Amino acid sequence: MTDTIVITAVGIISALGAGYQENLQQLLQSKPGLKHPRFLQTLHNDLMLGEVKLSNDSLAGNLGISLAEKPYTRTSLLAITAMKELLQSVNDLHFAPDTLAFINANTVGGMCSVEDMYMPFISEEKEGDFINYIDTLDCAESTKNVTDYFSLQPFTATISTACSSSSNAIIAGAKMIRQGLVERAICGGCDAMSRYTVNGFLSLKNVDKNPCRPFDQERNGLNLGEGAAFLMLEKKEDALKRGAPILAKLSGYNNSNDAYHPTAPSPDGAGAMKTMTEALKYANLQPTDIDYINAHGTATLNNDASEGQAIEKIFGTNVPFSSTKPFTGHTLAAAGAIEAIFSIIALQENCILPNLNFEKPMEELTITPVTTLTKNKPLHHVISNSFGFGGNNVSLIFSKV
Repeated sequence: MTDTIVITAVGIISALGAGYQENLQQLLQSKPGLKHPRFLQTLHNDLMLGEVKLSNDSLAGNLGISLAEKPYTRTSLLAITAMKELLQSVNDLHFAPDTLAFINANTVGGMCSVEDMYMPFISEEKEGDFINYIDTLDCAESTKNVTDYFSLQPFTATISTACSSSSNAIIAGAKMIRQGLVERAICGGCDAMSRYTVNGFLSLKNVDKNPCRPFDQERNGLNLGEGAAFLMLEKKEDALKRGAPILAKLSGYNNSNDAYHPTAPSPDGAGAMKTMTEALKYANLQPTDIDYINAHGTATLNNDASEGQAIEKIFGTNVPFSSTKPFTGHTLAAAGAIEAIFSIIALQENCILPNLNFEKPMEELTITPVTTLTKNKPLHHVISNSFGFGGNNVSLIFSKV
């Protein structure tokens, strides 16, 4: 493999906090961010959600945005917040035309704003302010708003492959750099909480009203979350040339599709096995080289059984693994990028992040997740898994440089 791709900057906002440092501290203190809804207007106030602890007005105020003048959706506000942190860390970097790609991921666009505007007009003709929000249904609305806010003129693309979206965005950016199309790529994703999402997952009977329990025999579904995260990718030689800090190397990746079912993975773990195996092959690594797996781990019946079996078949009982979704909830299109940053945190801090709320081993597995923060554990290679509806599977491998 030629052209080593490295990560030189990140930006993140999640239920754990705004910014890398707040997320880091909450992870290292094993403090989850799940709460009952505060800002989402829903009948289901008994749900535990990974809601960002800032209102739209607070998010906009921190960005110097007047929502009265330009009604940004919550999705865009989260994305701009995460991008601001990333760009502030590279504020001396000049993005020349045609050298930058911005690959964003999203699933439901500005549905959070559309449904708020729709409610008062249910029995009336749709007109007035509602019309201003029609375009926010587009998943690309946050992509455009981010580039407009920062006056960037990159190659842009918006990826929507359900819960693997932002992991696929990272792969797309890496490929563009390797093919010489751009010098750098900012990749990640964003999603905001909406009634549409909550009710959709409730209809699938995939939501737990209590904090989720990934890989537990008594698991009963996921907790939904929201957030945004972006990573800047570039060639190692370019990063070294400008003296940029290198956070990690993207040493391997793969995406595959088992096409087993519209919303369920193949029960034998075939899809997860294929993508992890191919990612290892791409990175020229063996299963014994992997020190930690940040699992997709949604705490749903199908996912955890499928992913757990795949991990067991490839790695046996020799690799520590955990899901960090009990910290943030399942942030959908943002999940892959958020958990990629968590994987980099594990590498940077030489720690294995805990799988909170685990009590009872699954009958299908002989392996169990790591349940407490493990410190002073030298890590060299970490896998981050993201699996989406339709059997869309992605594995990313991050390594120390």
